[in-house]
Parts: sequence; structure tokens; C-alpha cells
Amino acid sequence: MARSGLADAARVARWADAALGPGRGSATADGKATLSDATAEQAARELGLTAAKVRADWDTARLAGLVEVHGDTARPGWRLRAWNRDDSAVLRGWVALFDAWSLAHPEPAGQEPAAVAEVISAMPQVLSFLQLSAGPVPVAQLLDLLEQRVTELRTERCEVPYGPRLEPGTPQTPHKPRNQTHTPPLPQAPDGTADTPLAPLLDWALHALASVGALTCGDGHATLTPLGSWAVWVKLEQICVAAQSPAGNIEQSAEDMLRGCAQLRPNAARAEYRAWLAARPVGSAVAELLDGARGEDALLRGLAFEALRVVGAPAEPDVRAVLDEPTLRPYALLWLAEHDGADAEDAHEVLTRQEATWLWVDTAAAVADHGEAPLLVRHLESAVQPTVPALLDEVRAVGHPRTVQVLVALAAAHPDPALAKAVRRAAFQVHTGGS
Repeated sequence: MARSGLADAARVARWADAALGPGRGSATADGKATLSDATAEQAARELGLTAAKVRADWDTARLAGLVEVHGDTARPGWRLRAWNRDDSAVLRGWVALFDAWSLAHPEPAGQEPAAVAEVISAMPQVLSFLQLSAGPVPVAQLLDLLEQRVTELRTERCEVPYGPRLEPGTPQTPHKPRNQTHTPPLPQAPDGTADTPLAPLLDWALHALASVGALTCGDGHATLTPLGSWAVWVKLEQICVAAQSPAGNIEQSAEDMLRGCAQLRPNAARAEYRAWLAARPVGSAVAELLDGARGEDALLRGLAFEALRVVGAPAEPDVRAVLDEPTLRPYALLWLAEHDGADAEDAHEVLTRQEATWLWVDTAAAVADHGEAPLLVRHLESAVQPTVPALLDEVRAVGHPRTVQVLVALAAAHPDPALAKAVRRAAFQVHTGGS
């Protein structure tokens, strides 16, 4: 269903990829992602569509993340690149369109903006009710639910205490008899919204959601499509996951969350990553994890990429973008290899000898800072070099900023006096700049 619903948008996005890339033509007239008349006419001719249809499909492609506009040029989004091989990319594209239903089908002219915003805020509860009903629901019943939710939103927004406020020195009125009750005034809605009828706005919202394929309307009833029901269920599930944060780090920054996961077993840590990610937009979560990976703590660097493995395909563009950063490159290469289907045990083959050595030092730094001495000794076995002298030679040459500390810690931990002496000598040579 998602592929079918986005097929026209994908077709226009592919056309834009071929015709509007850098140096091949202008995509927009105003730098705001609106197709220029000439571009729309060109696409209509080449695709056998009307210009209006091209514009509509172009807008859908942008909302679904199939095409990205930068200035007056367009380029394909990662979802279009993964369209044919990754079903999750198609589903994520449709969910992005579903989330943007109010943009895909703008509200009628003349509606009070504040009332429109309230209806948009209230629709998740309406959709949840539709999902739990698992069948047609009368629109009249949805209108009652919408009105209740809007009233709740207005109540939550009201911060003024109920009842009349007395100025200092104003004599108070006598107490009312006990058999009389005082009913506090209802919270005031923004100017012009209190009397705004919600029925037309509900009608707009339902038809907008129908236009993106989330539900169907007819005979005074609304019904979620299987795709819409799935999307709402996923969002409800994410709320439940976020509410069950095992270690309670859901409100923390990425760096603090990763520190909190450092002592957890792998399965528990992954559950914590899922909860933390479920409470945030994917883009900002990925950026925050990569910022945490750039810090000095090597353990957090490794944990950040474990969390990015939970994110999956949406993290791919950002992970590719850090390949030029020496600190993150080995981790990014391993992540991309596994994302492309390589077995975790074979993924290290994508690293050069120098990158593998740098990663060994970085991982050793994490062990030295957070682990026990025997772990650091056992870490020697994971080196790609066949002998300790060869490892020390390449470690000295790789230029990792923590090389001296790692070698000193390894020398202190290793039970073999001769090997420990060789490691201390290597550390001294790196410290003094010798060879």
C-alpha cells in the first residue's frame, strides 16, 4: 500500500534526480522548494502528466523525504536511494507523509489559525480511538471526541487561577450559604476560537488523512486503512516503549544516556536505546548521538554506534557524512558494512590496516578507562597484527591521541615482565617522539 500510494511521487523524484541535479537545471523559482513554471512544464511533457499533477506529486515527494531541495537544486533523499531494496525506507517515507497530513492537504481558507492548531493537536487521540475501534466509527462520535480533546487542551493551556481576582484592599463579598456552590468560569480560548465550529475542521482533517491513504470516509463513517492502522499502532507502541525506559535515562542527553547504559548488558542497553530514540525525532537523535561519539570518551563512541545500529537505515546519510572524520571513520565503516549486509564478524575486513590499528587503540582506551586489567590484557588478542612487536610498531605510527596512556596501562596490567618492559619502552618512545 505504501509503495502504491507513493509511486507517483517516486516517479517525479526520480525524474528530478535525473533532470535537476547540480549543473543540469533549476528546480525551484524561489528557493523555497516550489517548482518553477518552466520545470513543471518540462516534467509534464517528459512524464506525460499535467503541470498540476507534477506539482502535487513533487510536494508529496518532498513531504515523504524522497527528494531534498537545496537552494535551486534538488537531490534524492536516502529513502529514494533505498526504495527498491529496503521496504522500511518506503514505510518510513509514508509515515513522514502521514505525519505531514495537514501540509499535504491545507485547511480551507478563512479558518481561525488557533482553532486549526488545536484540531491538529487533538487528532492523534482521534486516530488512536479509530485504531482501537478496529472498524467504522460514526463521524458524529469522532466530533464529540474532538470537542472533548480541544476543551482539554484549552484547560491545560489556561494558567490563570479560576474565579475572580481581588485587588489589594478590595472588600470581600460575604460567604454564600452552604447550599449554594460557586462554579468557576471555563478557561478562555484564544480570541475567536471559542465560537469556532469544529465540524468543518474535523471534515477537513478526515479528508486530509484520506488523501494520504490513512483512512477512508463515507456514509457518515470513518475507517482507518490497514496502512493507517499500522502507523497509529506503531506510534502507540513507541509511546509505550518510551514510557518503559528500563534505566530511566529517557530524559537525558545522548551522552548521559550512553553513560547510563555503560554498565548494562547488551539486551538491556538496546532496550534503553529504543526507549530514548522513541521519544525523539530521528534526525535530531542521530545528530546528538554522533556529537556524543565525537567526545574524548572512547567507550561512549562505541556505545553511540551501537545505538545507531538500533536506528538503522535512517541514520545512513549522517553516518556516511562522518567518514571524513578520523575519530569516527572506523566506526562508521563498520556500521555501513553491517548495514549493507555484511556479517558482524566479517565487517572488520572493510578497514585498512591503519584504521583497524586506530580502532584497536581507541577500544583499548575505553577498556583502560572503564574496564579491568585482565580485559585490557585479553584485548591484545583482538589486534590484527600477528606479534606484539608488530602491533607496537604500528600503534606508534598510527597517531592516536591516547596511545601513551593505553600502552602505560597495558604495561602495568600484563603479567609477562619482558612484554611489559617492551610496552613501557614503546610508550616512552611515543611520549618523547622517538622511533
